[in-house]
Amino acid sequence: MELNEANLQTLTEFLRKTLDPDPTVRRPAEKFLESVEGNQNYPILLLTLLEKSQDNVIRVCAAVTFKNYIKRNWRCVEDEPNKISDADRTAIKANIVNLMLSSPEQIQKQLSDAISIIGREDFPQKWPDLLTEMVNRFQSGDFHIINGVLRTAHSLFKRYRHEFKSNELWLEIKLVLDTFAQPLTELFKATIELCQTHASDVNALKILFSSLTLISKLFYSLNFQDLPEFFEDNMETWMTNFHNLLTLDNKLLQTDDEEEAGLLELLKSQICDNAALYAQKYDEEFQPYLPRFVTDIWNLLVTTGQEVKYDLLVSNAIQFLASVCERPHYKHLFEDQNTLTSICEKVIVPNMEFRTADEEAFEDNSEEYIRRDLEGSDIDTRRRAACDLVRGLCKFFEGPVTAIFSGYVNSMLTEYAKNPRVNWKHKDAAIYLVTSLASKAQTQKHGITQANELVNLSEFFVNHILPDLKSPNVNEFPVLKADAIKYVMIFRSQLPKEQLLQAIPLLVNYLQAESIVAHTYTAHALERLFTMRGPNNTTLITAAEMAPFTEQLLNNLFKALALPGSSENEYIMKAIMRSFSLLQEAIVPYIPTLISQLTQKLLVVSKNPSKPHFNHYLFESLCLSVRITCKANPTTVSSFEEALFPVFTEILQNDVQEFVPYVFQVMSLLLEMHSSAIPSSYMALFPHLLQPVLWERTGNIPPLVRLLQAYLHKGGSTIASTAADKIPGLLGVFQKLIASKANDHQGFYLLNSIIEHMPVYKESITQYRKQIFILLFQRLQNSKTTKFIKSFLVFINLYCVKYGAIALQEIFDSIQPKMFGMVLEKIVIPEVQKVSGQIEKKICAVGITKILTECPAMMDTDYTKLWTPLLQALIGLFELPEDDSIPDDEHFIDIEDTPGYQTAFSQLAFAGKKEHDPIGDAVSNPKIHLAQSLHKLSTACPGRVPSMLSTSLNAEALQFLQGYLQAASVQLV
Repeated sequence: MELNEANLQTLTEFLRKTLDPDPTVRRPAEKFLESVEGNQNYPILLLTLLEKSQDNVIRVCAAVTFKNYIKRNWRCVEDEPNKISDADRTAIKANIVNLMLSSPEQIQKQLSDAISIIGREDFPQKWPDLLTEMVNRFQSGDFHIINGVLRTAHSLFKRYRHEFKSNELWLEIKLVLDTFAQPLTELFKATIELCQTHASDVNALKILFSSLTLISKLFYSLNFQDLPEFFEDNMETWMTNFHNLLTLDNKLLQTDDEEEAGLLELLKSQICDNAALYAQKYDEEFQPYLPRFVTDIWNLLVTTGQEVKYDLLVSNAIQFLASVCERPHYKHLFEDQNTLTSICEKVIVPNMEFRTADEEAFEDNSEEYIRRDLEGSDIDTRRRAACDLVRGLCKFFEGPVTAIFSGYVNSMLTEYAKNPRVNWKHKDAAIYLVTSLASKAQTQKHGITQANELVNLSEFFVNHILPDLKSPNVNEFPVLKADAIKYVMIFRSQLPKEQLLQAIPLLVNYLQAESIVAHTYTAHALERLFTMRGPNNTTLITAAEMAPFTEQLLNNLFKALALPGSSENEYIMKAIMRSFSLLQEAIVPYIPTLISQLTQKLLVVSKNPSKPHFNHYLFESLCLSVRITCKANPTTVSSFEEALFPVFTEILQNDVQEFVPYVFQVMSLLLEMHSSAIPSSYMALFPHLLQPVLWERTGNIPPLVRLLQAYLHKGGSTIASTAADKIPGLLGVFQKLIASKANDHQGFYLLNSIIEHMPVYKESITQYRKQIFILLFQRLQNSKTTKFIKSFLVFINLYCVKYGAIALQEIFDSIQPKMFGMVLEKIVIPEVQKVSGQIEKKICAVGITKILTECPAMMDTDYTKLWTPLLQALIGLFELPEDDSIPDDEHFIDIEDTPGYQTAFSQLAFAGKKEHDPIGDAVSNPKIHLAQSLHKLSTACPGRVPSMLSTSLNAEALQFLQGYLQAASVQLV
C-alpha cells in the first residue's frame, strides 16, 4: 500500500464504516481492514490519518485501530507470519513518541498505550533511545507534553508491579532508574513548587495535580520490586512532600460532583498506596516516617465524607491501616482498647454501611455490582477495605475485636427487628460484619475455608439467614435476600450438610426473583453447592437428594434466562451446566425440551457473541446433553444432529469466529458417538475442513485435528475409497502443522490416525509414505525439539506395529542407505527414555519388540551391533524413571494463542475425548509380550539370543529380563 491520497481516502471510508451500527455495513469493513493489515505501510497510513485528517472522529478511530493493530501484531511469534515489516517497525518507533506528545489527549492515550505495547517487546534492547527521548521532554516546561511522557512511562513501568523477579527484569529496572529516577525526582520537586506559585489558578492546578498523581504512580512502580538505592537516599524528599500533599486541602480543587473522584482524591489515594507499600516491604527504612503517616491517614479517614467520590481514597487509606496493623512491630500502635473501639466505631462500621449509591448500583447497574461483590473486583470499595482491616486486626486482637463487634451486630439486629421495612440496612451491615469477622481464609473453590472460632455460623444461619430465605415473597427486601444467599454460598464449607439441604429447595425458588442480583447469586450458590466434594470423592449433594426438585430446578433455571437483564447471564448458564453434570441420567426425560431451548439460545447469541463465559457454558451444556443421552441410548445421536446441524451450518457459513472451534468440538463428540459407518452429512462437510483459511486461526487447530481424527477413526476406508482426491489436502494440513514448533504435536496426532485407520494396502495412501518420512527428517534437521522427538518416536513405532518391522526398515533405507541404523543409534536408543504417557510407552515398547524380534536385518547385517543396546533401551523404558530433562538451550514453545483478536482455543471439558489405545487387547502386558517374542526368535535361531545377551547386556538389565521370562513362563534357547 503506497502512501498516497487515494489510499488515505479508501482507508478513511472503511474506518467510517467500522463505526456503523448496521452489521451488514460494519462487518465487511472490518474484514477488509483485517485483509490489508499485513501490507507494508498500512500502519504508517493509519498514523498519517490520525495526524492529518480533518475529521476528529476519523482521527480517534485511526488511533484506536492503530493501537489494536499493534496489540495484535507487534509481538513476533515463532512460526507465525510477521505482519509488520522491518521498515514499518523502524518508522513507527522513530515517529510515535513525537506524534503522541503533539496529539490531543484522547489520541495521546491510545498512542501512549501503543508505545507501552511496543516497549514491552522492544525496550530496552531494540529501542534503547526511548527513555532518553522521553526524559529530554521534561525540559520542555509544557505540561501537556510532560503528562504525555509520564502517562507513557506509567503504562511502560506498571508491569514491574506484577512481574516475577529475574535478572533480566532487574537489569531493565536498573537501566530505568539510572536514566529516570533523578529527573523524576527533580520534576516532582519542581511541580510542587509550581503548585505553590499557581495556588490560585485553578486551570494550572488541574494540570499540575494530574502530573503529581502520575509521578506518584511511577514512584509505586519503580519501588515495587525492591527498594532502590536512589529512593532510599532521597526518602526524606519524597516522604516529606507526600506527607504535605496528604494534609493539603485546596478549595479550588474540590469538586461538586458526588460520584467522580477529583484530582485531590486521586493523588491522596495513590500516596496512601505508596505509604502502604513502604510500610509492608521496607518497614525498617520507613520507620521514622510511619507515625506521621498513621496520624495523617487516621485524620483523613475521620474527616472524609460518605460520598462515592471519596471511595478510592477511603479504601486505600483503610488498606494502609490494614497493612500496618498486621506487622508485628507496629502492634503496639493498636493495643489500647480505646484505640480498637475508636477504629471500629469511626472507621469500620461507617464504611460497612449500605449507602444510597450501593442501592442504586444494586438496582440499576447489577452487572457491575455483581462483579465487585462476587468476583472480588471490589478491591477499591470501602466495604472490602473495612473487611480487610477487620481481618488484619483479628490477627493479633481477635478476642477484643470480636467482642466489640458482637455488641454492634446485636444492636444492629435489634434495630432491624423494631421496624424491618425502615431499618433493613442495619441487618445488611450486621451480616456483612459477621462475614468479615468470621472469614479468615477463603478460596474460589471452597468459599470460606478457615473461620473465626468465636463466631457461631450455624446458629446465625438458623436465627437470621434461614428466616429470610423462607419468606414466601421472593421479591421482598432483595438486598437482604441476596445477603442470605451469599452467606450460604461463602460459608458452604462451614455449614453442616443438613442445613445446606434445607437451603437448596429455597434457593431453587429464588431463581425466579426479579432482582438480577438475587437470581444471579442464587444460580452461583447452587452451582458452587453442586461442586462440593463429599466422602469417597463423590459430590456432597447427590442426584438422588435432588430428585424431588429436579423438574423445578431445570424449569426455573431456563425461566431465569428469560428474566429482564439475564438473557446472557453466565452464572445461570454455568448453573445449568453444573446441574446437568450432577443430575446425569435424571435429565434424560427433559432432554427434548432442554435441547430446543439451548439451540434457540445458541441461534440468538451467534448473531452477536458478546459474553465469552456464557457461550462457553452453553456449549458445555450441549455436550453434556449429548453425552448423557447417548450413553443411555446411543441411537439418539441422529436426533441431536437434526437439532444442532442447522445452527452449526449457519455458524460455519457466517464464520462466527468465536464459535467455530466449539462447533468442531461438538461435531467430534457426535461423530465419535456413531457406531456404524460415517454418515453422508459428515462426508459432505469433509472437503471444507481442509481449506487452508480455517487452519490459519490458531484457535481452530486443536478442535479441527480432533474432528479429522474422528473422521479417520469412523471412516478411514470410506475416505480412501470415495474421497481419495482429498488425501493430498489432508497431508497438506499435516505438512503445515509439522512445520510449526507450537503445533507439531497436532500434526502427529493427525498422522498417527492416518497410519492407524487408513487401509494398509490402498494405493491412495501408500504412494505418499516415503514423502511423509522425508518431511519428518527435514524438520528433524532444521529444529529438533524434545517435543518433536517424543512424537516422532511414537509415530515410527506405531508405523512398525501397523506395517511390520521389515516395512519400517525398508522405508528408512530406501530414503538413504543405512538410514535405519542411524535412526536407531541417534534417536531411538538415546531418546526413548523421554517418551511419556502410558499408551505412548506401550506403543514404543511393542514397536521396539517387533524391531528386535521380527526384523531379519537386525540379526545378520551391520545393524546387529545395535540389537543389545536397543533391548537395553527398551528395558530402560520399562524400569527407569522417565527422563524429563530438556536441553538447556531449548526454546520453550508456549502452546498458546497469538495475542490479539483470534479467540484462543477453549477446550470444552465435557466434550473430552476418550484415551484411545491403538494396540488395544492385542498386547495387554508389553513386558510379557517382549519375553514371548524373544522366546519365539530364539527358537527360530537357537543359541544366538543367549550369546548376544551374555556378551553385552548389563547385569541389572539382564536380571529384569529374567523376571519377564519367568512371568511369561518361557525360556530362551
